[in-house]
Amino acid sequence: MAPRPIRSSPRRRIRSSPRRSTATDEAPLPDHLKPDLRVLFAGINPGLRSAATGHHYAGRGNRFWRLLYDSGLTPEALSAERDAEVLRWGYGLTNLVARPTSGVAGLDAADFAAGRLELLEKIRTFRPAVVALVGLTVFEHLRATTARARRAPGGRVGLQRQSLHEARVFVLPNPSGRNTHFTYVEMLQLYRRLSRLLAASAHDARRAPQRSGERTTLPLRSRSGVRSR
Repeated sequence: MAPRPIRSSPRRRIRSSPRRSTATDEAPLPDHLKPDLRVLFAGINPGLRSAATGHHYAGRGNRFWRLLYDSGLTPEALSAERDAEVLRWGYGLTNLVARPTSGVAGLDAADFAAGRLELLEKIRTFRPAVVALVGLTVFEHLRATTARARRAPGGRVGLQRQSLHEARVFVLPNPSGRNTHFTYVEMLQLYRRLSRLLAASAHDARRAPQRSGERTTLPLRSRSGVRSR
């Protein structure tokens, strides 16, 4: 069955920038984006420590960077301070809501409504092959615009039937140390599933004959997209 696309209304064009910014009220945490990403990781919103340091998943006890390495998604162990380097492997980092809070309870309906449109526009602009939603909360606020639809059953981790502007959707558990619904082993299994999905997609892309002028997003081109510091 073909994936069901989730569409958004037209929004202003979003551009990537090589300039690294620090956390401010207007841009609490800089995105790391470039066209044709292999995976765009989208979290819920920055925590206070991430906003203060200007780096993604910087909270004490957050397991995101360890999971990337242990699952084979990155060939070397990274820390939050090196978050921009994920672009080397075709990964991008952003959030559903830009406003930092101490927890998801600090966000309201207006935050999620605006964030949904902004995130969908980023997906449309940068065309990732896979969108990895880091937390079921992100998925729930993207898959429906009405409270009734959000309450409908179907929320689950792993590969989804829906697509976002032709990108495949993969839901990961929130790696925050506050998430007690998943053990580290269970989280790691899902990150490994994502790693296997990317490997299979790259293998299929190499085997498929490419027509003249046809654009492919996998495997990723080898040039680095690391932001200058």
